[in-house]
Amino acid sequence: MIKFEHTLFALPFAFIGALLARKGLPTMWQTFWIVAAMAGARSAAMTFNRMADLHFDKLNPRTRDRALPGGILSMRFAAVFTVVMSLLFVYSASRLNSLCLYLSFPALAILFLYSYTKRFTSLSHLVLGFAVGCAPLAAWLAVTGEFAWTPVLLSAAVMFWVAGFDVIYALQDTDFDRNTNLFSLPSRFGAGPALKISALFHAATVVLLIATGTLAGSGWLAYAGISMVSVILFWEHRIVKPNDLSRVNVAFFNLNGYVSIFLLLAFAGDILIT
Repeated sequence: MIKFEHTLFALPFAFIGALLARKGLPTMWQTFWIVAAMAGARSAAMTFNRMADLHFDKLNPRTRDRALPGGILSMRFAAVFTVVMSLLFVYSASRLNSLCLYLSFPALAILFLYSYTKRFTSLSHLVLGFAVGCAPLAAWLAVTGEFAWTPVLLSAAVMFWVAGFDVIYALQDTDFDRNTNLFSLPSRFGAGPALKISALFHAATVVLLIATGTLAGSGWLAYAGISMVSVILFWEHRIVKPNDLSRVNVAFFNLNGYVSIFLLLAFAGDILIT
């Protein structure tokens, strides 16, 4: 129902935030509770999204076979699971520090709010990006307990990265969104303009990653990773065309998984080895 493998989109960035904050490896317990918090937050948010979108998922041929609309899981199970995962997130945050505990409640509110944004704004992609993009800043706060510009820039980079590939993913539902009065950039502007906006989002991602590396005093290995990510994002926009969406899933699942992994390896190598 919630596709644990999609955690690859956010968890590596949380690790980058923790590595930058510590300028090395976080403690074993910090790592454990960061992972637990990430698992709880993402599982709660994704399940809540499935419940909120159940009506639309039943109508959409692309999603009608998912666990809830397909009857594989019940709404009662989903509701209980959401509560349990939310409690896991809040408890994990409390084990990190008091600031993380206090911020866990508005963080949950943001995660849950996203599920309704497609009902009133075509900028829902950016809301999703913001929700996921909190990961590196949250991990930084888990380690230091203090705000700083470095994780803010990294979180902004993640926000535009997620928003960019979510626009590409939404191309599959352009007609459905229009027919059901749901909002997205593809349904509002069409495939061609939406892809251009997505490319601008990803260009902003690269700029913000460079700014993050500069502010953090990163070395050549981190910039090599950013260069690799730039190539991947460029290729992502080469394989998806307004009149050919056959490789949307390759762009969404495969290439974006590489982005987060490459950046984690690059920043971790830069911090721990060079």
